[in-house]
Amino acid sequence: MRKAVGNKLKALRKQKRLTQKELAAALDIGISQLNKYESGMHMPPIKKLIHLSNIFDTTLDYLVKGRQTDMTELHNSKFIKRFRELEHFDIEEQDAILKILDAMIMKNKMTGVMSMDAN
Repeated sequence: MRKAVGNKLKALRKQKRLTQKELAAALDIGISQLNKYESGMHMPPIKKLIHLSNIFDTTLDYLVKGRQTDMTELHNSKFIKRFRELEHFDIEEQDAILKILDAMIMKNKMTGVMSMDAN
Protein backbone atom coordinates (compact mmCIF):
# COMPACT_ATOMS: atom_id res chain seq x y z
CA MET A 1 0.00 0.00 0.00
CA ARG A 2 2.84 2.43 0.83
CA LYS A 3 4.30 1.96 -2.65
CA ALA A 4 0.93 2.60 -4.34
CA VAL A 5 0.36 5.75 -2.28
CA GLY A 6 3.89 6.92 -3.05
CA ASN A 7 3.39 6.40 -6.77
CA LYS A 8 0.13 8.37 -6.64
CA LEU A 9 1.76 11.22 -4.74
CA LYS A 10 4.61 11.44 -7.22
CA ALA A 11 2.24 11.35 -10.21
CA LEU A 12 -0.05 13.98 -8.72
CA ARG A 13 2.91 16.21 -7.86
CA LYS A 14 4.17 16.01 -11.43
CA GLN A 15 0.67 16.59 -12.80
CA LYS A 16 0.48 19.78 -10.73
CA ARG A 17 3.98 20.67 -11.98
CA LEU A 18 5.35 20.95 -8.45
CA THR A 19 8.92 20.20 -7.53
CA GLN A 20 9.69 18.06 -4.50
CA LYS A 21 11.03 21.19 -2.84
CA GLU A 22 7.76 23.08 -3.42
CA LEU A 23 5.56 20.23 -2.20
CA ALA A 24 7.77 19.59 0.83
CA ALA A 25 7.55 23.28 1.75
CA ALA A 26 3.75 23.22 1.38
CA LEU A 27 3.61 20.19 3.70
CA ASP A 28 6.13 21.70 6.11
CA ILE A 29 8.46 18.70 5.83
CA GLY A 30 11.92 18.11 4.44
CA ILE A 31 12.58 16.94 0.91
CA SER A 32 14.07 13.70 2.26
CA GLN A 33 10.79 12.94 4.08
CA LEU A 34 8.77 13.63 0.93
CA ASN A 35 11.11 11.38 -1.01
CA LYS A 36 10.42 8.61 1.53
CA TYR A 37 6.67 9.08 0.99
CA GLU A 38 7.01 9.03 -2.80
CA SER A 39 9.30 6.00 -2.80
CA GLY A 40 6.96 4.05 -0.53
CA MET A 41 9.43 3.78 2.34
CA HIS A 42 7.09 5.64 4.71
CA MET A 43 3.36 6.25 4.75
CA PRO A 44 2.34 9.88 5.37
CA PRO A 45 0.41 10.38 8.62
CA ILE A 46 -3.28 11.15 8.29
CA LYS A 47 -2.77 14.92 8.80
CA LYS A 48 -0.34 14.98 5.89
CA LEU A 49 -2.67 12.84 3.74
CA ILE A 50 -5.49 15.31 4.38
CA HIS A 51 -3.19 18.19 3.46
CA LEU A 52 -2.09 16.34 0.32
CA SER A 53 -5.69 15.68 -0.71
CA ASN A 54 -6.39 19.41 -0.43
CA ILE A 55 -3.26 20.35 -2.39
CA PHE A 56 -4.14 17.90 -5.16
CA ASP A 57 -7.91 18.58 -5.11
CA THR A 58 -8.67 14.91 -4.60
CA THR A 59 -10.03 12.64 -1.90
CA LEU A 60 -8.35 10.58 0.79
CA ASP A 61 -10.08 7.57 -0.71
CA TYR A 62 -8.27 8.16 -3.98
CA LEU A 63 -4.90 8.74 -2.32
CA VAL A 64 -5.08 5.66 -0.14
CA LYS A 65 -7.21 3.18 -2.09
CA GLY A 66 -6.98 4.51 -5.61
CA ARG A 67 -10.74 4.68 -6.01
CA GLN A 68 -12.09 7.25 -8.38
CA THR A 69 -15.03 9.04 -6.86
CA ASP A 70 -17.39 11.71 -8.10
CA MET A 71 -15.12 14.33 -6.50
CA THR A 72 -12.09 13.24 -8.52
CA GLU A 73 -14.09 13.74 -11.71
CA LEU A 74 -14.04 17.42 -10.72
CA HIS A 75 -10.29 17.20 -10.14
CA ASN A 76 -9.35 20.01 -12.50
CA SER A 77 -12.65 21.82 -12.32
CA LYS A 78 -12.84 25.49 -11.44
CA PHE A 79 -15.89 24.61 -9.35
CA ILE A 80 -14.24 22.26 -6.86
CA LYS A 81 -12.55 24.96 -4.77
CA ARG A 82 -15.76 26.94 -4.58
CA PHE A 83 -17.73 23.88 -3.48
CA ARG A 84 -15.19 23.15 -0.77
CA GLU A 85 -15.65 26.69 0.54
CA LEU A 86 -19.38 26.06 0.84
CA GLU A 87 -18.68 23.46 3.53
CA HIS A 88 -17.92 26.37 5.88
CA PHE A 89 -21.30 28.03 5.27
CA ASP A 90 -24.24 27.68 7.64
CA ILE A 91 -26.65 24.88 6.74
CA GLU A 92 -29.33 27.41 5.76
CA GLU A 93 -26.93 29.11 3.35
CA GLN A 94 -25.93 25.75 1.91
CA ASP A 95 -29.60 24.86 1.37
CA ALA A 96 -30.24 28.20 -0.34
CA ILE A 97 -27.29 27.67 -2.69
CA LEU A 98 -28.44 24.13 -3.48
CA LYS A 99 -31.91 25.43 -4.34
CA ILE A 100 -30.40 28.01 -6.69
CA LEU A 101 -28.23 25.36 -8.34
CA ASP A 102 -31.18 22.98 -8.67
CA ALA A 103 -33.27 25.73 -10.26
CA MET A 104 -30.52 26.58 -12.74
CA ILE A 105 -29.99 22.91 -13.62
CA MET A 106 -33.73 22.42 -14.14
CA LYS A 107 -33.90 25.57 -16.30
CA ASN A 108 -30.98 24.30 -18.39
CA LYS A 109 -32.65 20.90 -18.85
CA MET A 110 -35.96 22.52 -19.77
CA THR A 111 -34.27 24.83 -22.27
CA GLY A 112 -32.59 21.81 -23.82
CA VAL A 113 -35.91 19.95 -24.04
CA MET A 114 -37.65 22.97 -25.59
CA SER A 115 -34.94 23.41 -28.22
CA MET A 116 -35.19 19.71 -29.07
CA ASP A 117 -38.96 20.05 -29.49
CA ALA A 118 -38.42 22.99 -31.85
CA ASN A 119 -36.39 20.76 -34.18
